Amino acid sequence: MAAELFPTKKTLPSSSSSSEGTSVSGSALQQNPAHRDLSINNNNNHAPGHQHSSTWQAVYPTIRERNSVMFNNEVMADVHFVVGPPGGATQRVPGHKYVLAVGSSVFHAMFYGELAEDQEEIRIPDVEPTSFLNMLKYIYCDEIELCADTVLATLYAAKKYMVPHLARACVAFLETSLSAKNACVLLSQSCLFEEPDLTQRCWDVIDAQAELALRSEGFCDIDGQTLESILRRETLNAKEMVVFDAALCWAEAECQRRDLEPSVENKRLVLGKSIYLIRVPSMGLEEFANGAAQSGILTLNETNDLFLWFTAANKPRLLFHVAPRQGLAPQRCHRFQSCAYRSNQWRYRGRCDSIQFAVDKRVFMAGFGLYGSSCGSAEYCARMELKRQGVGVIGHRQVKFFSDGSSSTFAVWFEHPVQIEADTFYTASVILDGNELSYFGQEGMTEVQCGKVTFQFQCSSDSTNGTGVQGGQIPELIFYS
Repeated sequence: MAAELFPTKKTLPSSSSSSEGTSVSGSALQQNPAHRDLSINNNNNHAPGHQHSSTWQAVYPTIRERNSVMFNNEVMADVHFVVGPPGGATQRVPGHKYVLAVGSSVFHAMFYGELAEDQEEIRIPDVEPTSFLNMLKYIYCDEIELCADTVLATLYAAKKYMVPHLARACVAFLETSLSAKNACVLLSQSCLFEEPDLTQRCWDVIDAQAELALRSEGFCDIDGQTLESILRRETLNAKEMVVFDAALCWAEAECQRRDLEPSVENKRLVLGKSIYLIRVPSMGLEEFANGAAQSGILTLNETNDLFLWFTAANKPRLLFHVAPRQGLAPQRCHRFQSCAYRSNQWRYRGRCDSIQFAVDKRVFMAGFGLYGSSCGSAEYCARMELKRQGVGVIGHRQVKFFSDGSSSTFAVWFEHPVQIEADTFYTASVILDGNELSYFGQEGMTEVQCGKVTFQFQCSSDSTNGTGVQGGQIPELIFYS
């Protein structure tokens, strides 16, 4: 399942292993110094079993390096594990009781506790072999290797055998990899693993980027309980028709999981009462008539009652939630202390206004606030763009907005909010086409505190129309946090 969460493996250079993943220190989660070809697969010329077996200990100066040689090594092994589901792909893994007991209280109880059994072979059917080896590598080598394909299974192993530092590293990896594509699946997993911080991070992403999350493939993989929790969510930032369509896609996937034909009747069956958590009455009449009413998922009585709800003065009682979702309230970071206009500026002529910014917490950029015409009402076309340093364009859109001639700012929105990471500089740019003369900002601030988020601003080399920290366009950044 983890392979479906992250379609692209996220890897960093590893100091002592050829497998893909992130190699970090077990204590500080930092990359380890290079080793001398520690024998993970027992291919080291100085490892036990080779011609220098009597002196191999002298080759490695630290206890950690000498201990690493024993990882997945038959030499001196006093226990073996058969890891993987019965009838599936299992792997026999050698172990050393003392090392395992030092690294895990569960292994200590298993080998040295009051109820310890002297078993030479232990079967572990509920853990994947690769993830079990990842855990053992941490216990033996003080190294953590994580990749997208195995991180969830490794977290399960770390939780089962009570290896907290490894579990925290897994959670940190998941938080770093979190996006709208995998947030729904990670939500269900974080609840299973009892990781409240990760759960809250998932909700932050799902709320702010709800339409992307609901349309992701991962949404169809969640369990029924997680589906209900999402459908109940008051702060989902999505149109209700998107919620309705997502629920139908989930129902089709659930039919396949239950070996049912994905008929309308079976989709309604697997949805059960959760269908009433969709706020169909909050849709517009036309949207309902052209979408939900023709889906076949609603009964004739429900469809009739909903049409009466939209059109009749005497409205029927409905089982559906009636009130629209509150969604998220956008916040505005205003970077100027005043604005002005003069007869010969601010002019555009196809040039770019741009500013760089960074935040100290993860936020979701929803759009920009712009100044409009200083000489009467006018319509503008704005080409807006958001770039991440070293990555390129991560958000763009061309929109129109109407300026009434006042000094107020006018909001332009991205199609979907864009995730902004902490402590990284981004570039906000806009090219305006419309009335040449407009208001512009003055007395700009290099740092602005907006709620719990601190913004820092600096000039951008992309700016060719005079906008900078002290003055110009893009007076506001509109975001969710």
